[in-house]
Amino acid sequence: MGGGGVHPEHEDDPWTVNVGDHPARADSLQYVRSRTLMVKLVGQCQPWWFGDKPYQDHHGGGVWLKDSTGWLLVFGPAGIEWSAQFCADPAKVDQLRQLTARLVAGFPGTVAGYEAAGYHDAAGLLASPIKDADGVQAWTDGIFNASVALPAGLHTGVLPQAAGYHHYPKPIVDIDRFRYDDFTLFVADTQGNPVAVTPVGRRGSGNGAVSVAWADPHTPLGRRKAASDQAGERLILPDTHPVAKAAFALQ
Repeated sequence: MGGGGVHPEHEDDPWTVNVGDHPARADSLQYVRSRTLMVKLVGQCQPWWFGDKPYQDHHGGGVWLKDSTGWLLVFGPAGIEWSAQFCADPAKVDQLRQLTARLVAGFPGTVAGYEAAGYHDAAGLLASPIKDADGVQAWTDGIFNASVALPAGLHTGVLPQAAGYHHYPKPIVDIDRFRYDDFTLFVADTQGNPVAVTPVGRRGSGNGAVSVAWADPHTPLGRRKAASDQAGERLILPDTHPVAKAAFALQ
């Protein structure tokens, strides 16, 4: 954490904004309590789908629910990042509250489970209509939004070390959690730029071609990908292409 100025945030798929340096983002009491609960709950859910600790807390709109087996995490329609709360319409955030209340009502052990773990904000969050910025802040930092435990790489990582949700499209990053270990999702194109590809045929089909799922739009392959998207077509690379060979190299 630094002083009270601004710092740039950016990604290779270009955007740049000036964001207040993070002492202006002192942890609220709501957030401290929700993070404490998140750490307790994820500790009861090992092995964790998203990977090993230490974890960072992603404001991803996750909802922890308790059934007869134990705790599980599901995702609501939207997550509100801390800085995004300042453009959040209270009426729209209240829709998230209402949907979450309906979901939690289907798991009647949830709120009692929170309270048994020392978290006592849930009932108030679910029952209080969100009408102003204070209500938005409470929801943003509460357990029904700030609650997704992610390893640092999966949260904010940048290739080649890791693909984080803050830097790559979530549907692409999700593939990395369920792919076969011997299929490489992110490989380098012929210029050394990262590209994500998926097989075009079932495992064992003998088809070694790949479909480009994501590429840096500033690269030649990225421009081809954009043109294919515009035409409503898939960009397929044959099995002789270096990218396809790299994707299947471990098989």
